[in-house]
Amino acid sequence: MQNTATPTHCPYCALQCGMNLTPAPDGTVEVSERADFPVNRGALCGKGRTAPAVLSSRVRLTSPLVRSGGTLVPATWDEALDRIAGELSRTRAEHGPDACGVFGGGGLTNEKAYTLGKFARVVLGTSQIDYNGRFCMSSAAAGGMKAFGLDRGLPFPLEDIPKSGCVILVGSNLAETMPPSLRFFTELRENGGTLIVVDPRRTKTAEQADLHLMPRPGTDLALALGLLHLVVAEGLVDEEYVRERTAGWEDARAAAMAHWPEYVERITGVPVPQLRETVRMFCEPESAMVLTARGPEQQSKGTDTVSAWINLCLATGRAGRPFSGYGCLTGQGNGQGGREHGQKADQLPGYRKLDDPAARAHVAEVWGVDPDSLPGPGRSAYELLDALGTDIKSLLLMGSNPVVSAPHAAHIEERIKSLDFLAVCDVVLSETAALADVVLPVTQWAEETGTTTNLEGRVLLRRQAITPPDGIRSDLEVMHELADRLGVEKGFPTDPEEVFEELRRASAGGPADYSGITYRRLAEENGVFWPCPTEDTVVHPGTPRLFLDRFATPDGRARFVPVSHRAIAEEPDEEYPVLLTTGRVVAQYQSGAQTRRVDELNAAAPGPFVELHPRLAERLGAAEGDPVAVVSRRGRAVAPARITLGIRPDTVFMPFHWYGEGRANTLTNPALDPTSRMPEFKACAVRVEAVKS
Repeated sequence: MQNTATPTHCPYCALQCGMNLTPAPDGTVEVSERADFPVNRGALCGKGRTAPAVLSSRVRLTSPLVRSGGTLVPATWDEALDRIAGELSRTRAEHGPDACGVFGGGGLTNEKAYTLGKFARVVLGTSQIDYNGRFCMSSAAAGGMKAFGLDRGLPFPLEDIPKSGCVILVGSNLAETMPPSLRFFTELRENGGTLIVVDPRRTKTAEQADLHLMPRPGTDLALALGLLHLVVAEGLVDEEYVRERTAGWEDARAAAMAHWPEYVERITGVPVPQLRETVRMFCEPESAMVLTARGPEQQSKGTDTVSAWINLCLATGRAGRPFSGYGCLTGQGNGQGGREHGQKADQLPGYRKLDDPAARAHVAEVWGVDPDSLPGPGRSAYELLDALGTDIKSLLLMGSNPVVSAPHAAHIEERIKSLDFLAVCDVVLSETAALADVVLPVTQWAEETGTTTNLEGRVLLRRQAITPPDGIRSDLEVMHELADRLGVEKGFPTDPEEVFEELRRASAGGPADYSGITYRRLAEENGVFWPCPTEDTVVHPGTPRLFLDRFATPDGRARFVPVSHRAIAEEPDEEYPVLLTTGRVVAQYQSGAQTRRVDELNAAAPGPFVELHPRLAERLGAAEGDPVAVVSRRGRAVAPARITLGIRPDTVFMPFHWYGEGRANTLTNPALDPTSRMPEFKACAVRVEAVKS
């Protein structure tokens, strides 16, 4: 074990904050400030500071588990791997390769995500692979591809935010979801810029804003269209920019003009004077940005909503210019890189499309296989989970907990239980792992080396700081052993740098080109922004800022996408008169599988709650802390009331980190965006009831 500090990165959100890790004499690991990393400059949230707690054998898995007589019992690695390989082989023989499913995670390193996609398509021959990052920023990705021809969460570094004149932050509570990033917005205001927050709740982030808009959940599309209408009506379109750098303006303009301010006020609840003030604040300075997060994206019209906000940027000349543009605040630790390299249903490494013959040929050559042997695109995440037990008989799952995180979660739990076979690789016994036939304990962030790609498109090197406990193997070792047992003896190395070297070749020439990025460069340069097509740092130092000269479309022009308002999939009615929206709290992360095992974080956020307005609480006869039930067409959840003026009277909020009777995703609607296949987590019709003792 090393006794010196190792510079590395946090395992949680997409900031991938820099930190130093030092093994302590008592066997624990100490976290210390790493001020040289520009994203967090040493600052860490509570999750980052306490991340080493999950390394403890007190909370983690330490041995493979195999189900015997209905109970998970310890087993040897050979027993566990033989069981998985045997079941996957049997499933393929009896039902065909597409009866084998693979489900990945946005926390897997680039090396693991790459290998998992390769394993699914080369070893299993299945098209049925997707990952939980589909639930993160797929709508923003689809909108970015339509407009710009390229999807990278932020097309500029976070350090550009304080230099902008105005930022509209749509559906993000970053003060709680990624606290170290708040300093960039504080500096924005200190520099004279303005911050506009769009959120149906008065969050800690909204409290920092110069202007807070509180739209009804699910109406962000109408809001963006109303703002664009005002831009046109008030003569604020950048006509020269539109003429020189865009295409499709007339159709987008016509669609927006159908959304006059009073109509938008009726839909959103945002007063017309606030709409006009937003346009003034956004258009007056020389530069401005729109940043979206899960609020507008996790809707059945999320792609159109993103397109509407991008249209606002394009019409005002706010994209592809310094300190301006549209960006998405990715949530998961490697949500960006995780979908670039092959674990998404329709993609190959380098962000290549699986149905593109040239892309298939390139990747197949790197893999040493026939392009025709590669399966086509498969189901998206929710559709894959919904097919478990019917079309899909066996599932290999890595780094995800859909029993808590998927929409309509009780239904997905039943689908998982109906599988013939489930194997899970994880660091803890999550609620999903507890249902498995085989559970494999794998290494964690501090115990392995690998790369991630943060929300800026900055590729980073996580370094191994400690030796994993005896009996723990890496996901790369797992896939190597399974591939060998399933008849593929070569092509699945266990060394992460060797995997990354192959990833570089596979991504070369693709939209997400990593071919010029090496472990050496990542260590020396504190990360490298993709695309980076050559190792020569003079010729190509990486691309911190995209689109300054041209967009990634065939003619270099950005595309307006004409969109119109439409209702959410499930509007309130007499039986379900209230809207539910969901989100995170500062002390927990995603499904809580790791953070709920940290005492300090549980003390700060011990369980679920229902946030509701005093008027709604009065109608229910509910006081602060009283249990209330939230009921949707899919189920019922019960949690203590948290009464606040900081939420709309027609809306309730629940965090989604917990299992059991307070599971928020029991309620959420799996209605899918037709383009991104994103479920509608952020808005569904519910009723709220007092729970009688």
